[in-house]
Amino acid sequence: MTRETTPEIRTADKDDGPIVVWLRDDLRLDDNPALALAAETKRPIVPLVVLDEESDGVRALGGAHKWWLHHSLERFAASLRGIGSQLTLRRGKALDHVTQIVEETGATALFFNRRYDPASRAVDDAIEEALGGDVVVERFTANILHDPENVQTKTGGYYKVYTPFWKNVSQSEPRDPMDPPKGLKQPDGFPKSDDLADWNLLPSKPDWSGGFSDLWEPGEKTAHERFETFCDDLLEDYHNGRERPRDDATTRMSPHLRWGEISPYRLWHSARTYSNRRKTIPEEAIKTFLQELVWRDFNYHLLFHFGALATDNFNDRFDTFPWRSSKQDLTAWQKGLTGYPIVDAGMRQLWQKGWMHNRVRMIVGSFLTKDLLIDWRDGERWFWDTLVDGDIASNTSQWQWIGGSGADAQPFFRIFNPITQSERFDKKGAYIRQFVPELRDMPDKHIHAPWKAGRDVLEKAGVKLGETYPEPVVDHSDARDRALSAYDEVKG
Repeated sequence: MTRETTPEIRTADKDDGPIVVWLRDDLRLDDNPALALAAETKRPIVPLVVLDEESDGVRALGGAHKWWLHHSLERFAASLRGIGSQLTLRRGKALDHVTQIVEETGATALFFNRRYDPASRAVDDAIEEALGGDVVVERFTANILHDPENVQTKTGGYYKVYTPFWKNVSQSEPRDPMDPPKGLKQPDGFPKSDDLADWNLLPSKPDWSGGFSDLWEPGEKTAHERFETFCDDLLEDYHNGRERPRDDATTRMSPHLRWGEISPYRLWHSARTYSNRRKTIPEEAIKTFLQELVWRDFNYHLLFHFGALATDNFNDRFDTFPWRSSKQDLTAWQKGLTGYPIVDAGMRQLWQKGWMHNRVRMIVGSFLTKDLLIDWRDGERWFWDTLVDGDIASNTSQWQWIGGSGADAQPFFRIFNPITQSERFDKKGAYIRQFVPELRDMPDKHIHAPWKAGRDVLEKAGVKLGETYPEPVVDHSDARDRALSAYDEVKG
């Protein structure tokens, strides 16, 4: 059942049996409806996390996901211990482990927050069915602001264009966030738990995550601290600052949201409160931030209604699109060796930090799907494996958006010029110099397209094209013509 406001729990007041709180992408104490409302019953609570990569259709985590999850679980377990509880870890099919834990503990209720992809929903439904009527199952809306079942167009369908979606849902404020529980009553005994180290989530031989900890510290506490810093220092210019890839001017909330370490309701109301208190915040800045939260919701609504966003074109005209297959070009893009500095900087940032600035995500996505004419699904899979914030709704729908096949998509014929994008958003090349150090001595004028520089400029900068830095894998002008010709075949 869907809960968007504080619900009346169906369990009888006289029932004092334990409640299993099954946690997934909601590793937080603050504004966690399943946990908070279970705590309000004053009954014993069994917090449970199951790493399920075995159920039909459930997508296995990428490598960067696992790095984040390991550290997030460590911190969440510590938070639970701080309020007198304990986290139980299990790995395998959720149907097996959740029903087993309910039986072992004598639980009479199972609480969890909703998920929206078809495979996860099927798992949730199967568990409720398996438990039968003897165990009360409560589901809550926790990780997006507006439940898909409660937002419809005037004709009863779902929104496929963002602007009317925003106009609809922005007419009312999301519910207030819930305070974290101050304590959780313990059961007579906690179930046996896996050892997190035995899950082997951290990379080794080699450990490619060395740069992650320079940028990230997973966990709920850090998420709240980062957002406070953002509101204090960056919200005022967010509508401009978020476009500059070299500056640390974005919220950097995406991985914390992906793992549920902070609630979108908390972000919404905290930003609102901050802007009301501090009158220097421009309306454009706060509106841009709130629209980003609702854009995330929009992606989840598409996932809920369409389902197969990771595999099927939302716009089926693209089912016959003549994508190229080139392992050489795909590898050059993945490694940041395309010869286009802004593209290469973004792809190297992704590998080193497990994250990429949003403006650059659009640039590299356009380059793959339009300059190289490689299927958006190849890009989506690479991002899924390498992003700490790889999100089952946003990653899939945004790749479809940039590839032209998605809902409210960037039209395929709008092809980003990587040179002009670089000149506009990284004018002095600071972002390029950070992640493509072999070009650090190039003059500002030439760093965006080094192959256009004279031999004397290249020699002075210590750059040998084809040796220290690659020649462009494709000519953008020719690639643009090729992409438009391919689009002519499907545009109708």
